[in-house]
Amino acid sequence: MEITEPDVRLLAVTPNAEKLIEEAGRTCYLSLDRIADDSEKNFIRSCIRRGHHSILEHASASFRILGASRAFTHQLVRHRLASYSQQSQRYVDESDFNYIIPDAIRLHDGARDLFRTYMEECARAYARLREMGIRKEDARFILPNALESQIVFSANFRELRAVFSLRLEKSAQWEIRRVCMRMLKLLQKEAPSVFGDFVIDDEEETARSVLR
Repeated sequence: MEITEPDVRLLAVTPNAEKLIEEAGRTCYLSLDRIADDSEKNFIRSCIRRGHHSILEHASASFRILGASRAFTHQLVRHRLASYSQQSQRYVDESDFNYIIPDAIRLHDGARDLFRTYMEECARAYARLREMGIRKEDARFILPNALESQIVFSANFRELRAVFSLRLEKSAQWEIRRVCMRMLKLLQKEAPSVFGDFVIDDEEETARSVLR
């Protein structure tokens, strides 16, 4: 089955994340007596602006990402200060795989037909190898990067800001931008003081921090 859009789900986020970050940060300055309702907002923004980002590591979020390709996950896992649990092609039978089709190919008649034909050929070849008794761990060598590869991704807020800064630039590849955009929008609701400085351009599918 063809997939054109990723599905990003927030599985978990640190409870009271922004208050936790504030308490950690104020411990550095022994200013815990200044904690009050909504005091975390200005405090966190001030810390981010001044480059005091280590306090953001006390909070984290976990996402389940579906409808994204193996090519995408190869990019995501390069961010090393994170945890990953990914669909295994060694143990999962891929005879009836889903695949991601890029817009540039989907909207081009000739390219779309060629792409679909190749996906069908890959599926038939994989199924035939399995029928011949080839184990999944070896049959997977024929599978393309376009295959959907589900993954759970967990990272602390500091690392997530770093990921968004890199992967939501216009020069980043379109698929990782789409996934990161969905993650950012979810986190802006959960922790607006930490992620609210990222200004989103939905038309360009980009975002950048305005805190400098």
